[in-house]
Amino acid sequence: MNEQAPNRGETSRDYKDTVFLPETAFPMRGELPKREPQMLERWKRMDLFKRLRETAAGRPKFVLHDGPPYANGHLHIGHALNKILKDVINRVHQMKGEDANYVPGWDCHGLPIEWKIEEEYRAKSKDKDSVPIIEFRKQCRDFAAKWIDIQREEFKRLGVEGDWSRPYTTMTLDAEAQIVRELHKFALNGGLYRGARPVMWSVVEKTALAEAEIEYHDHKSDTVWVRFPVVKSDRPELAGAAIVIWTTTPWTMPANRALAIGEAIEYRVCTVSETAEGSLARAGEKLVIASDLVASVEAQLKGAKLAPGATLKGKDLLGTVCAHPFRGWEAGKGEGAYGYEFDVRVFAGGFVTTDAGTGIVHIAPSHGRDDFELGHANGLPVPDMIDDAGVYLPPVKPFAGKRIYTESGKPGDANGAVIKALVEVGALLAKGSLRHEYPHSWRSKAPLIFRNTPQWFISMATNDLRAKALQAIADSSWFPPAGENRLRAMIEQRPDWCISRQRAWGVPIAVFVKKGTGELLRDAEVFQRIADAFAAEGSDAWWSSPPSRFLGNRYDPAQYEQIFDIVDVWFESGSTHSFVCEARPELKAPATLYLEGSDQHRGWFHSSLLESCGTRGHAPFEGVLTHGFVLDEQGRKMSKSLGNVVAPQEVVDKLGADILRLWVVASDYSEDLRIGPEILKQQSEIYRRLRNTLRYLLGALKDFTPAERVPVAELPELERFVLHRLVELDEALKRACATYEFNPFFTALHNFCAVDLSALYFDIRKDALYCDRPDSPRRRAARSVMATVFDCVTKWLAPVLCFTAEEAWLARHQGDGESVHLQLFPEIEATWRNEALARKWQTVRDVRRVVTGCLEKARERKEIGSSLQAAPVVHLGPAQAATLEGLDLEEIFITSGHRLVVGDPPADPALFRLADVPDVAVAFAPAEGNKCQRCWKVLPEVGRHPRHPALCERCADAVDHSGG
Repeated sequence: MNEQAPNRGETSRDYKDTVFLPETAFPMRGELPKREPQMLERWKRMDLFKRLRETAAGRPKFVLHDGPPYANGHLHIGHALNKILKDVINRVHQMKGEDANYVPGWDCHGLPIEWKIEEEYRAKSKDKDSVPIIEFRKQCRDFAAKWIDIQREEFKRLGVEGDWSRPYTTMTLDAEAQIVRELHKFALNGGLYRGARPVMWSVVEKTALAEAEIEYHDHKSDTVWVRFPVVKSDRPELAGAAIVIWTTTPWTMPANRALAIGEAIEYRVCTVSETAEGSLARAGEKLVIASDLVASVEAQLKGAKLAPGATLKGKDLLGTVCAHPFRGWEAGKGEGAYGYEFDVRVFAGGFVTTDAGTGIVHIAPSHGRDDFELGHANGLPVPDMIDDAGVYLPPVKPFAGKRIYTESGKPGDANGAVIKALVEVGALLAKGSLRHEYPHSWRSKAPLIFRNTPQWFISMATNDLRAKALQAIADSSWFPPAGENRLRAMIEQRPDWCISRQRAWGVPIAVFVKKGTGELLRDAEVFQRIADAFAAEGSDAWWSSPPSRFLGNRYDPAQYEQIFDIVDVWFESGSTHSFVCEARPELKAPATLYLEGSDQHRGWFHSSLLESCGTRGHAPFEGVLTHGFVLDEQGRKMSKSLGNVVAPQEVVDKLGADILRLWVVASDYSEDLRIGPEILKQQSEIYRRLRNTLRYLLGALKDFTPAERVPVAELPELERFVLHRLVELDEALKRACATYEFNPFFTALHNFCAVDLSALYFDIRKDALYCDRPDSPRRRAARSVMATVFDCVTKWLAPVLCFTAEEAWLARHQGDGESVHLQLFPEIEATWRNEALARKWQTVRDVRRVVTGCLEKARERKEIGSSLQAAPVVHLGPAQAATLEGLDLEEIFITSGHRLVVGDPPADPALFRLADVPDVAVAFAPAEGNKCQRCWKVLPEVGRHPRHPALCERCADAVDHSGG
């Protein structure tokens, strides 16, 4: 093989300047941390949001209503995931041809912000309650306003486009007025009432908590097995026996008023047959325990043994009367009994199981949801036992003053005092401890208790709220579908909605009740005066104004109690649809979509559904999309102690927001997502490939004009195959828009860029682009299709890589008013679809892979340096040969020659094969001829041209045509 041009006495010439190499100002390196802020400034100068609204005027509205984050700290990675996903979806629908007006919002009231201010007070040894409430509320308001400004800039830095100059917040005058109007709607329709029942209570924060404000953490609880002596029963087997209960909350024993059994459960009357040192069991005593749990109870008796006796069904125990363990316990000095002389009756409870304990549940109606319902159904008293701080009240003798938890959330002295008392009266059978998942406040992280306290509720039964909510769930769309079943199960089983909080910062439950009767004043004129005052002055007016301002002349303020409880922040955020979607004419109600994390099935989705169904009879949304949580690369929850926290600000400063946006869409956000250094490194590599695709297209399209376009009907097969792939991608995008599953589309788009374009199309056509005459049909066809591909890929990438796509778009479409985000997605012609051509080119690609593999082996053996030095011999079957007929195989193989041998490949081990491409085998052979100094092909014709002996005929013609 001779690669040297023949020496004809011509002076050697460098033909590099005659090659049409790609040329673009679009840089290879993104330098996103530097360029993205510049792009944000450009969008600010051109008022992109206003331009988007003007461009979309008259289009169908797509409204993604923003679930408001709390304004109380820097953004975390979960915020970034949520807001980026919202932005991607909004941008997709905007470019799809809709008006996707996005109004961001903030939740400003409630415990998260109030707790921050209280922390500042505690650090200064100040008492919150000593500060005038209006002053305290102003400090909360200022705190929220500060963080709104900070978070706004952090969201904008992520590329999130929205109405940032007019966001909604729950603390504006209009919002507070509308929240109280929504509350009054429930008051007027009978749905709002005040009642005493157990709610989740924080003794640290001194307030009731909503389900969505509760976290479950590992907790160590004291456990006790306690005797309840039987004093009356129709069953002779129970004479002299004691029913044994087990509880993880010994402090609730003074509140016990009944026992609950399972009617179908089998119970055993056991006799203590053996006792042992250290055991609290007494020889010969009879104990009633569920049969399935006898062995587990015996294991707690420190060596004492139980002999099984009579068997009873749970229904046989009904009507049994027991004594409270503290019955007959008297104070010293003749002061009499402590007040536990009442009967403790046995009732049936559907919640009783034999999963743990004894199969009998002690019922404290003041301190448990099931306990309260059973007590209410059977007329049991619901005594007040503890105060707001979790301290036993004075009537609870002899435990008055004992604390369940301290002010810092640590175990108090209540459990110890009760256990000591149980030992003293001989009621304790055994004690121990248990580590288990236990409810904690998500703000203070302190354990919670169930506490009976007067609260305000919205009834699930009145006005058929539960039924309306269930129907609304069925009428809505859910992405993924499992979200429907999850919320449905919650609504089916949830109790009445407790909406009152004993706090200071928020919208008050602005109502009056009649003193003496406790009757709620339902007067539309009073409610209107309250709402008008809030609209003019904010909810501070409730504290700064005399009650007469609201009650008017019809009611005597002395006869009415003004309620100062704060409405649950979930009611506030659940009402946002009323003062955002309904109030802003540029939006619509119901909203098209609500989008939050999967935990919001019990949070914002839940409260919004109940609020809207209770006041309007339907959901405030048409569809609900949920995403997972963010974990580290090992699937662990992020925490400072593990050192695995990924801060979005740090990612943006180091890699750029587009990398973070790429991570969101490249992940399956329907499940929990993972992030960390290695994952971000992978996303950076994906980004590099995508950027290089855009850069190559821009370079190849230098000076391209519409006049150069070749009609689709005249395009070569390869170009028409690329157009077919655009049809497939367009269909994938349409599926993504319908289901909000953009991960599969983005994966397909990335593969198209990396495989179909970079590894196939660009590789094959670079010779024509670089070396053909500018007017050659093949080069014009390639540039025509590349112009279409650039338009499609840039627009398809725009919702995700919002900064990079804009940069690429401006490289071709310069002008102060230009923006890819003002464009619509390209219209893809259905006639470009060609399944037969796609099947054909799959065969071509398979054969090409075998050839490429053979040449790679030759390169490893140092037989060639470039594939253009080869002319492989390709053995293949008749079907493959027919498929390849008429194609320029040297261009496809990127070789200078080839030879096809049709028939079964010989069984020669030297032939290169791929297992997944049967009937194709390739042998390496060198190309014959000389190397063209312009295109580097090795051809026999090189050396024959009189003016350009160092060139092949094609390159000589191109040089002459260009004036060379």
